[in-house]
Amino acid sequence: MTVDADILDPALADEGVLKIQWADRQMPVLERIRERLAKERPLEGLTVAACLHVTTETANLMRTLAAGGADVALCASNPLSTQDDTSAGLVAGYDIPVYAIRGVDDSLYYAHLKAVLDRRPMITMDDGGDLVTMLHTQRQEQLVEVIGGTEETTTGVIRLRSMEAGGVLGYPVVSVNNAKTKHLFDNRYGTGQSAIDGIIRATNVLLAGRTFVVAGYGMCGRGVASRAKGMGADVVVTEVDPLRALEAAMDGFRVLPSVEAASQGDIFVTVAGNKHVLGPQHFELMKDGAILANAGHFDIEINLEALRAMASGVRRVRHEVDEFSLEGDRKVYVLSEGRLVNLAAAEGHPASVMDMSFANQALSVEWLAKNAASLEKKVYNVPEDIDKDVARLKLETMRVRIDELTAEQTSYLSSWEEGT
Repeated sequence: MTVDADILDPALADEGVLKIQWADRQMPVLERIRERLAKERPLEGLTVAACLHVTTETANLMRTLAAGGADVALCASNPLSTQDDTSAGLVAGYDIPVYAIRGVDDSLYYAHLKAVLDRRPMITMDDGGDLVTMLHTQRQEQLVEVIGGTEETTTGVIRLRSMEAGGVLGYPVVSVNNAKTKHLFDNRYGTGQSAIDGIIRATNVLLAGRTFVVAGYGMCGRGVASRAKGMGADVVVTEVDPLRALEAAMDGFRVLPSVEAASQGDIFVTVAGNKHVLGPQHFELMKDGAILANAGHFDIEINLEALRAMASGVRRVRHEVDEFSLEGDRKVYVLSEGRLVNLAAAEGHPASVMDMSFANQALSVEWLAKNAASLEKKVYNVPEDIDKDVARLKLETMRVRIDELTAEQTSYLSSWEEGT
């Protein structure tokens, strides 16, 4: 079978298949869902366009959708997150069209998005909202063909809720990011471990004894802060939300305005989901040797344009490290061009945590296929029964058992008459 694709090197396929299989062994929930979908084929006749990080975990999600009968095509949601061997493995080993090459320029990146949309999808899957945005700005005539979509990450959900509020969202979208079995685990434990992994792989620095500044204390920021603290770092949190700042303080972290933290930090990680979280006012105060990394979805959290304008010179000193020479003979180091450090400098989230996130993705696509006709053009949370089913399956695969309510307890919880 000849599969349409745009990948770096088909010769990487064997290595890619082995890695996909390795990840699959760490994703037992998704495996169970794939086995059921293969028997029931609830996605028969559906065309799915996915714009996600092209990793081994994503590969197993694509296999699951295809097993359910869907015609699937995949492109990358970030220019530096593609694993080229995984792309080749999906194409050659599983006959799934992939349009993704690590390190593409903006022109080819968007050409790949257009390639999956050229397949006339009925369901979209996004990580950051680029596919949805392109449909609504450049392919509006295709909106009538789309019955629904899913969104994986916080940044994309922010975009979608803005579109819904503005009355321009063209079809229903499920916010997979808001599933408890996604954001409480993937965002916190996945980002926490993988961001630290990326920083260490890129720099080989010791975290113990360093001042580690985390910009943003959402679920991802919580994870990064706790993992850095666990490795011996002195962690400072910067926030704009008073509730999150209060939580960070009560979790035992120092909380400072970002300008004050700028002069103290040795390592900075932005994970706020916003623009220019670190800018000139911070760069001018940073120590010689400060390391800057971004774990948010887009490369706008660190104002690199301003940093380049301030620098007298820029050079690549390690594979994922750029050195900026600043006034006062100071050097500041930016990792992975300000893109997602956990995917650009490492391998992204561990497969065992993506098992839950992508189980939610697969089940949400099935839910859309069954319910799209009755849904409004708005953002939906993952249905609670799906969320709980994913948690139950994960516990089973971990061989963890829990209690069940007795009849007496169930009756008590549903009654208002029994008091003290």
